[in-house]
Amino acid sequence: MSDSILIRGGTVVTAEGEFRHDVLVNGETIAQVGPDLEAPAGARVIDAGGSYVIPGGIDPHTHMELPFMGTVASEDFFTGTSAAAAGGTTMCIDFVIPSPQESLIDAFHKWRGWSEKAACDYSFHVAVTWWADSVREDMIKLSKEHGVNSFKPFMAYKNAIMCDDETLVNSFKTAKELGALCTIHAENGELVYVLQQDIFNKGITGPEGHPLSRPPEVEGEAANRAIRIAEVLGVPVYLVHTSCIDALEAVTRARLEGQRVFAEVLAQHLVIDDSVYRNPDWNAAAHYVMSPPFRSKEHQEALWRGLQSGMLQTTATDHCCFCTPQKQAGLEDFRLIPNGTGGVEDRMSILWHHGVRTGKLTPAEFVAVTSSNTAKIFNIFPKKGALVAGADADIVVWDPNKTRTISVKTHHQNIDFNIYEGMEVTGNAAITISRGLVVWENDELKTVRGRGQYVNRPCSAPYWDSQGKRNTLAEPTKVERELPTPK
Repeated sequence: MSDSILIRGGTVVTAEGEFRHDVLVNGETIAQVGPDLEAPAGARVIDAGGSYVIPGGIDPHTHMELPFMGTVASEDFFTGTSAAAAGGTTMCIDFVIPSPQESLIDAFHKWRGWSEKAACDYSFHVAVTWWADSVREDMIKLSKEHGVNSFKPFMAYKNAIMCDDETLVNSFKTAKELGALCTIHAENGELVYVLQQDIFNKGITGPEGHPLSRPPEVEGEAANRAIRIAEVLGVPVYLVHTSCIDALEAVTRARLEGQRVFAEVLAQHLVIDDSVYRNPDWNAAAHYVMSPPFRSKEHQEALWRGLQSGMLQTTATDHCCFCTPQKQAGLEDFRLIPNGTGGVEDRMSILWHHGVRTGKLTPAEFVAVTSSNTAKIFNIFPKKGALVAGADADIVVWDPNKTRTISVKTHHQNIDFNIYEGMEVTGNAAITISRGLVVWENDELKTVRGRGQYVNRPCSAPYWDSQGKRNTLAEPTKVERELPTPK
């Protein structure tokens, strides 16, 4: 039986444009892209007439089976990557989050153990939650031996994983030496802590207290501070889950001044507003408790403009699922509600329905913000995020006319709530292919437990700095870069 697949008759869409091409897959890689390709003997032929053929989505921000706030996220690496595949996402970049004083290397191996059950490919950012010389050594080792090119300081969650300025500055400096990227959770944790106490002491104990304790200014201040520190040190940064005008303005100013700043926006922040916290059903309101919180509608409008203008480059989900009994840990105190929402299955449809179908995004821009830009920023392009010969065969046959109603009753995510419940979306994955294997077809999952592979992401620093000094930490490492050359 041949392991070849010919996808025929569709419109190939990449970040560069649209082409009437066929795509030939041989094994786990793309063999050829072009017009009127011949099917090898025994190959499966997929008729993509009337559909788009796009690179598999890449979600740059997920948290599968995360230990957090006294519980563990309900989604594991198999269920989470399977749900992603149902929505057209074929790779997730998750987060290793060491406890303070825990070795980054030890935490990395712990997460790698959990992730062995993944159905689709994955990689890891690694959080820096404390500082010592050993942390610097771990960052170097993770970069050189384990293909980690991004590290995440948290500016929020006081008395847990929030980093101080010493940790922030030292992690930035080390990342610069390595040619790595720092991904930043930008909220002023000290200010959030004070506001939480004030609001709770005023008798506001329900989910409505959550957004009051994290106003847009809290995010804007931290975003600006992180960007300014990065400016002084000359290191690129990536702001995760940008949710408000205040943070977007900080990003825009920096980028217009030539600073290398990247920023992502969550699909849910584009379409859900803060009215959800005023739902009289406590359980429903609590399911929207995440940080940063949902904002008022003017922030959504600004975020769409940021995405259209290129000031926001990627879309993610921050997929971190907690079921209703877990959320109820905060029944009497909003500060104890585990932070997180789902959405890894629905990101692509949300962006297509509310972005492409409304004219906010072109199909090529859709591919860029759901896949290719992430691959480029995190240095796995064109192995991922592209449809070129030699790239991994992560491919989605996208039906622009397929309509579904999002619901907890039909989703594949391991959570008893869906934040988009009842929303009808047009534009969905008809077939998802992960490294040459069809994993979603005819509304049926066909994922294989443990088939997902860990993806190395080499650092990308120049070997010489602007003063002509050699950057010795950025020399070629044990992690070899094996990426195809775009044709």
